[in-house]
Amino acid sequence: MEQSMRKKNNNQINIVLNHRKKISLPAAENKTVISNETAIKHEMLQRIEEEMGKLVGMDDIKKIIKEIYAWIYVNKKRQEKGLKSEKQVLHMLFKGNPGTGKTTVARMIGKLLFEMNILSKGHLVEAERADLVGEYIGHTAQKTRDLIKKAMGGILFIDEAYSLARGGEKDFGKEAIDTLVKHMEDKQHGFVLILAGYSREMNHFLSLNPGLQSRFPFIIEFADYSVNQLLEIGKRMYEEREYQLSKEAEWKFRDHLHAVKYSSQITSFSNGRYVRNIVEKSIRTQAMRLLQEDAYDKNDLIGISSMDLMLEEETHST
Repeated sequence: MEQSMRKKNNNQINIVLNHRKKISLPAAENKTVISNETAIKHEMLQRIEEEMGKLVGMDDIKKIIKEIYAWIYVNKKRQEKGLKSEKQVLHMLFKGNPGTGKTTVARMIGKLLFEMNILSKGHLVEAERADLVGEYIGHTAQKTRDLIKKAMGGILFIDEAYSLARGGEKDFGKEAIDTLVKHMEDKQHGFVLILAGYSREMNHFLSLNPGLQSRFPFIIEFADYSVNQLLEIGKRMYEEREYQLSKEAEWKFRDHLHAVKYSSQITSFSNGRYVRNIVEKSIRTQAMRLLQEDAYDKNDLIGISSMDLMLEEETHST
């Protein structure tokens, strides 16, 4: 396996893995040969890949996580051989609509970096504008510093980060951004900062803050799920809860997802979050139905019928 790194504009790093090339070196003492033929078991990577396998879609994101692992792993091997190795700055930008798995992936990255001894704790601290922005001069900087302190050794995940720039020059959000930037540099190896939000708003946010984007080596796009992927997410949610959709319910669910996803009346579709709401509501509806019937066996307790999917009302209110 050969790893190469290309530097993009603004010092962003694009890591490329090439699994086809075989590296053949002369046998010599104290030399490590990494190739396709070498049967090396990366148990840590296998565990992460197993977790990633539970996620629907996200093929590009899964590859990026594996690239991060490869980059860190090979850098450590270079250190062991006395070669130059880059200090890993791992701050990230996540762009995408709600419900596309941004928080889930952030937790997964935290776990990976903890297991690789890059982060001392690997925990995730979630925050939004209200958690950073204060009410008077100096309050914002203190709130932001307190959050960073809480996130040390782990990941500080700020959702809807673009909202920090919505108030103009006099808004305290700018103070929060300045404080974050300072600590990103001063403590760049003590924690990982992830700024997340809608793609369009994040792009505008970055355009208002020249130089900010270059501080994030990893920019990850989270695509919306397809109808089939959304249905698969729903089915897995039912399975985790020990429920099962009937065939009629599955078709009804699919048709509804297609109608909602491509409806011109819906300006914001929350992907997996929307599916989860449907799953949870249908389980409550099934419980009410069984309560009224007052006669049921194990299959009845497991089954979700088309009657339990109350979807028409949701289509108009989403």
